[in-house]
Amino acid sequence: MHEGHRKRLKMRFLKDGLDSFEPHQVLELLLFYSIPRKDTNELAHELLSKYGSLSGVFEADPKDLSQISGVGESTAFLLSLIPQLSRRYFNDKWGEKPELNSSTKAGQYAVSLFAGRTYEAFYIICLDSQNKVNYSELVHEGTINEAPVYPRLLVEAAIRHKANSVILAHNHPGGSLNPSRADIEATRTICNALESISIKVIDHIIVCGGKYYSFAENGRMEAVKF
Repeated sequence: MHEGHRKRLKMRFLKDGLDSFEPHQVLELLLFYSIPRKDTNELAHELLSKYGSLSGVFEADPKDLSQISGVGESTAFLLSLIPQLSRRYFNDKWGEKPELNSSTKAGQYAVSLFAGRTYEAFYIICLDSQNKVNYSELVHEGTINEAPVYPRLLVEAAIRHKANSVILAHNHPGGSLNPSRADIEATRTICNALESISIKVIDHIIVCGGKYYSFAENGRMEAVKF
């Protein structure tokens, strides 16, 4: 019976894709590949009940996942791989050296850097003279609501990647898109540090989920320098 159900679900995916699948069916389909000979329906429902959503399941701590009956190390690994795999996919779609010649493109690119991250992180996006990305360096990873940024590290990264200008980007996981007072002060400090070596900060992007806030788009880049 399990094999017939699995085959039907796979054929349905091949025909129609995942759009019409219920969340537990998406999870079932994924679990087929780490639990080859058992019914995964009940486990899929249990995981969704515990974590609240597909994204909640994928973002759960692998150690926590592996404590659930029926979830072994391979299953915990597979589920935890999804957010990072998604991030690599979205970022790869930009191709090599994408041109970020507008705040919209910069915001969308920044969103791809933070896909699936449940903790605060800070990137410096180094651009050449044509506003093409030389390199995006993850400068800091921290706990939620805590991302201390050290200007020296940013200056070193900008020099290392031959930046003509840079875009700063960090996320507010589970928080507000609006910049905090600390965000504004940090932007001012970083701008001063980088511009002292003739590298201009052209934007600071804050990402929350699939949305972004651009300092430049909202006329705040010049204001933070005073």
